[in-house]
Amino acid sequence: MSHENKTIRNTAPGHPRRPLADRIALVAGATRGAGRAQAVELGRAGATVYVTGRTTRTRVSEVGRTTETIEESAELVTAAGGTGIAVPTDHLDGERVRALADRIDREQGRLDVLVNDLWGGEHLLVGSVFGKKSWETPLADGLRILELGVRSHVITAALLLPLLIRSDAPLYVEVTDGTAHSNRRYRENMYYDLAKTAPIRLAFGLGQELAEYGGTAVAVSPGFLRSEQMLAHFGVSEENWRDAIAQEPAFAVAESPQYLARGVAALAADPGRAARWNGKSACSAELARAYGVRDVDGSRPDAWAYFEAAAHGGEEVSPEDYR
Repeated sequence: MSHENKTIRNTAPGHPRRPLADRIALVAGATRGAGRAQAVELGRAGATVYVTGRTTRTRVSEVGRTTETIEESAELVTAAGGTGIAVPTDHLDGERVRALADRIDREQGRLDVLVNDLWGGEHLLVGSVFGKKSWETPLADGLRILELGVRSHVITAALLLPLLIRSDAPLYVEVTDGTAHSNRRYRENMYYDLAKTAPIRLAFGLGQELAEYGGTAVAVSPGFLRSEQMLAHFGVSEENWRDAIAQEPAFAVAESPQYLARGVAALAADPGRAARWNGKSACSAELARAYGVRDVDGSRPDAWAYFEAAAHGGEEVSPEDYR
């Protein structure tokens, strides 16, 4: 099958510090956390990055945080060396997502990297989900988790993939919690388990479809993420995050959002990524080992390996041994 309408561009490597200088990216769910960090790191590598989310300087999403906005995320992308473009978007609204696709098409004519980092359901977890059987979980909360973690991803993929396959090397990244290996274990609650396992299968299936176009679909996961919300939960900041270890010893393996983001940016610049990653899942530590990146403190934390040994293997291990 031929694809005469595919946009073919010069793929010769550019400046080593700006390997994505000619690339167009969209990070769906870039208001905060890993989404924002991935947008910034793609920008640091030179990309033009559209950032979407529901919290703006004039409107707050159900997450309820006013301290991070998509406008700020776009400014951080630009400050890092890329071009950040904020587009307020509720990815559960098909018409809004279609309008987003139309805008990128009109302004750029293609999309090279699509990072699907939509979530925003943390407020539903503690008290409502974790520690409860599926039938004890409020149905409305459970269904909302599936909307935020699965339906939004499917809508985004369906409406943006026609633009992505115009690229000479399409990259689709699903961001979730866990990998195919770690999520072979039950994730405490049926709704959460479905929401965090479905993106792995999305990447697997879309990998089959994108292969025909020379593309890559991969699911990625942070470890114990020091997101803004997690830091707030423990009452610490990025500057003194280790103070939270007294409350939660496993926080010693926590990682900054930049850790996963650096791995994803390296993956996006990897010309051999299709053969290496297509249809697979990987955690931040696996990407770090593959591409030689480290966290902001120079460490290389591996939270999933720690949890496997300590929580599931019953071994007496120190979290510090997994940094």
